[in-house]
Amino acid sequence: MSQDLVHLVYLLAALCFILALKGLSTPKHARAANLVGALGMLFAVLVAFFDGRIGNVGWILAAIALGVVVGVPAARAVKMTAIPQMVALFNGVGGAAAALVALTEFLATPGSTGMRAATVFGVLVGSVSFSGSLLTFLKLQELMTTRPVTLPYGRSAAIGVSVLCLGLAVAVLPTASTGLVIGLTVAGLLLGVLFVLPVGGADVPIAISLLNAFTGLAVAASGYVLGNTLLIVAGTLVGASGTLLTRLMAKAMGRSLTNILFGAFTATAAGGGGPAESRTVRAGTPEDIAIQLGYARTVVVVPGYGLAVAQAQHVVRELADLLAARGVEVAYGIHPVAGRMPGHMNVLLAEADVPYAQLKEMEEVNPRLASTDVALVIGANDVVNPAARDQPDSPIYGMPILDVDKAESVVFLKRSMRPGFAGIENELLFNPRTTLLFGDAKDSLASLVTAVKQLA
Repeated sequence: MSQDLVHLVYLLAALCFILALKGLSTPKHARAANLVGALGMLFAVLVAFFDGRIGNVGWILAAIALGVVVGVPAARAVKMTAIPQMVALFNGVGGAAAALVALTEFLATPGSTGMRAATVFGVLVGSVSFSGSLLTFLKLQELMTTRPVTLPYGRSAAIGVSVLCLGLAVAVLPTASTGLVIGLTVAGLLLGVLFVLPVGGADVPIAISLLNAFTGLAVAASGYVLGNTLLIVAGTLVGASGTLLTRLMAKAMGRSLTNILFGAFTATAAGGGGPAESRTVRAGTPEDIAIQLGYARTVVVVPGYGLAVAQAQHVVRELADLLAARGVEVAYGIHPVAGRMPGHMNVLLAEADVPYAQLKEMEEVNPRLASTDVALVIGANDVVNPAARDQPDSPIYGMPILDVDKAESVVFLKRSMRPGFAGIENELLFNPRTTLLFGDAKDSLASLVTAVKQLA
């Protein structure tokens, strides 16, 4: 295959990637955008085989087959609630691949100083992304504590390892030492762990987004080392989009990125009104709550992670339709970081064919909550916790929330009194205007559907 044709196909693949990113900005075109991006990747893989510059084709095909055998069943079987964990794992694999490619090329031919600089960058950033992504997976999967972990002298250790990485990187440029590069790889892996350990609660998805940007930049550096233009373009796109997403998510949390990543080192203990078990809450029955909902003028549904876990999106749509048939105005209040990833609730409700016009972003729904009769909170916690607004000593203080406590009444569907992902108590549960309905979200909503149908 001529190099002109190779570059032409690479250009076509790059255009597919750009169009895919553009399409992913709206739910209406997101599915088609994913297919366009996959088509671009197919072009890239096929042209690589016919480029005539690769060897060990048998090993490559075997690796692809292994990836298909592992990846396809995993992607098909993954639950909606576990997609962030899968994203973290895939991102970690991408970072590791970029680091290994750069390291392998360096061991074969160190190259010029510029080439060594790109290699050092790819190895370091890819290693940080790999170990950091694995740690975010463990946190999201709750295989380790989701709270921030602050080691003794943790800040000093992180600074020390960062300085060590910088020193090793600089030392590699003139020496091209294999031992120094391997030491840089190990130091990068340690830095990734120290980088993610202090991040906890609702901040973990932001760390994933930032690590995704790291992986993109590492891939771009690998593209420079390999002389592959498409890798440079694709890696740069991932790096830029990941950086923008990180900034948007941090803004949605109402905090700086520095505070999100390193705030645990200086945070004070979270405030609270005493242990939940020593305080009383008002629990209701499905029949009582059905009366509240059925005779309300306006209801705002606030979905959260609990709705996703219970796969209750179809039942909440049924309940909303029943209320609308009774003349109740129903809207859905969507917090930008509800669930475990941006757009989690939008995708979940789209599965149940909830009209997109009913999905209201936080800036749009907050002004109307004060005149709302009932705010129906389903499995959300941190994104409606007034501590983010009222308690300066809270770890989520400053995060914009849905002001459901300003509604005339609040109905809170919860499985238990267990705190949310941030691990702090929610004062909204003890508000005298809040009624709790305990149980699995899907079962609770089904009981509300039955009770509303029985209303006159």
